[in-house]
Amino acid sequence: MNKPLSRRTLLKASGISMALPFLESMNPVFGATRKAPPKRMVLICTALGLHPPNLWPKTSGAEYESTPYLDLLKEHRADYTLFSGLQHKDQTGRQPHDSEMTFLTSARKPGMGGFRNTISLDQVAADRVGRATRFPSITLGTMKPQSQSYTSGGVMIPAQTSPSNLFSQLFLEGKPEEVRTQRKRLRDGKSILDELGSQAKSLQRKTSTADNHLLNDYFDSVRSAEQNIAAAEGWMDTPKPKVESDQPSDILDPADLLGRAQLLMELVPLIVQSDSTRVISIMIQDHFVVPKVEGVTGNHHNLSHHGQDPGKIKQLERIESGIVECFSSLLAGMKSRTESGSSLLDSTSLLFGSNLGNANAHHARNLPIFLAGGGFKHGRYIREEEGTPLCNLFLSMLRNMDLEVDSFGQSTGNLM
Repeated sequence: MNKPLSRRTLLKASGISMALPFLESMNPVFGATRKAPPKRMVLICTALGLHPPNLWPKTSGAEYESTPYLDLLKEHRADYTLFSGLQHKDQTGRQPHDSEMTFLTSARKPGMGGFRNTISLDQVAADRVGRATRFPSITLGTMKPQSQSYTSGGVMIPAQTSPSNLFSQLFLEGKPEEVRTQRKRLRDGKSILDELGSQAKSLQRKTSTADNHLLNDYFDSVRSAEQNIAAAEGWMDTPKPKVESDQPSDILDPADLLGRAQLLMELVPLIVQSDSTRVISIMIQDHFVVPKVEGVTGNHHNLSHHGQDPGKIKQLERIESGIVECFSSLLAGMKSRTESGSSLLDSTSLLFGSNLGNANAHHARNLPIFLAGGGFKHGRYIREEEGTPLCNLFLSMLRNMDLEVDSFGQSTGNLM
């Protein structure tokens, strides 16, 4: 009987080493039983919504009729479920688009006086499964560092916007001097945190009860940072996975909204298949420019406030159709790659939707929500009672990852 190979096995020659891809021989019982692939979660929000008349069918169930936007997803009809009626309560904020902050958290009254965000769906999952992968989670954006990912302390995790840099972090080995520099940064970070921790403990003995609540949050942040540094150090000696794909070139033009979104969609299957992380969030953002879409002369934000002007709606449809097509391409990419005899989509819960149900009116009710993959029963349009907590679906997604979670945000129970 052949001895199984370790996934950390390297080919070495003349001082050069190359990491092997995952081989059948790396599973000691491959062919007898196949290890089930890990559960993953991908969350995508298009922050300016989807024009409702182009999305919602008139009938629900498995026999729902198609619509202009659903026509773009017809080849994946059996792979997703469309939901209506879902929302978070109390999403009217100080600014009309403040619900962007709370799409993945459900915290009430975003942006109002005294508001403090809560932990986001992706970070709940990352806190439970993130130590198993090189990156606990990956947060992406098409334009700017703004994201919808928040820590337990209500701190936003900045989005990465460079596909090229992300590809390098995930799949390209650094030069020896770069690795040494990174090690030093990690060690320096750890020593700084140790010093900060001792100072904070000393300070805590001198402060009031109210201040100690703030210091406790500080301690939690320090501990989290220490854990992240320790985990990062542990991965320094593990070769990065190899993928059969070239490093993408960044699209620098902010007007190419769809091109920038598509680059992120193309990275997701690579990230998932290499098991670089099991939690990904993506925000398709307002780029504040006229997008490079044929027939479009207005910027995305202004067109979303169309005031029922037919000309503006037609342009908006062109932009949103392109975004839905990006989602369709992601589904195709996830279905075309396999692991352990099933597609990546089978083991990945993939949510696509928006924090706005009607961007023209700035309201956050009846949100457009698709859930694909993850082993759920799909091929349906489910019309929930309006006001049903979106967090019920979030809770179902967490439990589908085999996480023992009693509730999340505004949840009142499971949805799937």
